[in-house]
Amino acid sequence: MSDSHRLRVAVIIGSTRVGRFGPTVAEWVTAKARRRHNLDVDVVDLAETGLPDRLLDEDTTPPPAVRAVAGRLDRADAFAVVTPEYNRSFPAPLKTLIDWYSREWQAKPVTIISYGRDTGGLNATRQLREIFTELHATTVRDTVALADYWTYFSADGTWPKPTAECHAAVDTTLDQLVWWAVALRDARATAPYPA
Repeated sequence: MSDSHRLRVAVIIGSTRVGRFGPTVAEWVTAKARRRHNLDVDVVDLAETGLPDRLLDEDTTPPPAVRAVAGRLDRADAFAVVTPEYNRSFPAPLKTLIDWYSREWQAKPVTIISYGRDTGGLNATRQLREIFTELHATTVRDTVALADYWTYFSADGTWPKPTAECHAAVDTTLDQLVWWAVALRDARATAPYPA
């Protein structure tokens, strides 16, 4: 497949907390995505981006860290957001990332891979759907919710164990993400998105 037909997926690690589980989940999602011949993956780890937590006026030149991430988001055809659920919501650094940008999200698909206790992060997912809709992004219908994610470890310490149901769930959400990414990329190439 030619480079012009490959899709760029940004896998975003939404937690910056010490001891976070997000990188483990992101590594799993990234490995699944990289097995597909038509995907290039860019992992955007919010613990490493250095995004300021204070937004600037719109007419102010953004700092270098903001410009660097803007380029990565702009080049992406689709997004896979990995988020925990903290206090029935998602982490503040993830909201900061979302709020720094606007056009970069428009007319692109987003899937959410959440993790947490009994809900698996579904409260965070619900709220993120509302926010991405406001930004003119399309959220994929089928997401991945990892309830009690610590129970997915195999005896040898690998995660997730081969029998975990989440393997089928991530395949489905990636299938849908790819479908929407192709459709929306073609649409953006035909006509600018009317925002």
